[in-house]
Amino acid sequence: MKYAPVVAATLFALLVWQIIVSATGLPKFILPGPMLVAETWWDNRAIIAEHTLTTALEVLIGLAIGTALGIATAIHLASSRMARVLIQPILVFTQALPVFALAPILTLWLGFGLWSKVAMAVLIIYFPITASFFDGLMRTPQGYLDLARTMQASPSRILWNIRIPAALPSLASGVRLAAVYAPIGAVIGEWVGASRGLGYLMLLANGRAKTDLMFAAMLTLGVFSVLLHLGVARLTRNLGQHGA
Repeated sequence: MKYAPVVAATLFALLVWQIIVSATGLPKFILPGPMLVAETWWDNRAIIAEHTLTTALEVLIGLAIGTALGIATAIHLASSRMARVLIQPILVFTQALPVFALAPILTLWLGFGLWSKVAMAVLIIYFPITASFFDGLMRTPQGYLDLARTMQASPSRILWNIRIPAALPSLASGVRLAAVYAPIGAVIGEWVGASRGLGYLMLLANGRAKTDLMFAAMLTLGVFSVLLHLGVARLTRNLGQHGA
């Protein structure tokens, strides 16, 4: 019963998809039906699984690095007024740069292998994690801070024992959001230059007019992203409860 709404929504989407295909009579190379996509996925399951593992590795490494960097940056910003003056405007400026513009540069610097895609995933999730955790650190209830200062707690003890625990729910929200964005960064990197991964498989299928295979790869990416989000949400649930 817990997943009944998800199953119902999925079945409804598949039904609407099939109705559109049947009603419009579009050629298969423009819009394949769900049954054809499912058949194609099964016939190419070994290839899709191989490319999925590549993308999953890029995403997980990028998520881990981006989370660590975001946490460290947020703590530094919250601890230093000078850091907020110098670093915060740079972070905001980087968000104005289109991700697609950075992907070719990263590929040029880091090559067509794993690390250019990891870097793309890090870039796309770094700011949300930093911003959400920093916001949580700066919104510590004033009563906690006043009590700590009354007890003559040092700034470092206030940070580690009060501000960070109070900001954990905000960090959990940022990490859950990053879990949704990280696959986007990895796939953009694969589109720019790669020889493996679901993004590469989509481009390859599109170039050969195998729209059914492209849809199969795209849906696989969607399922992976949903599972990643659910897994991260489960892992970060304790953070939110601890902070609360």
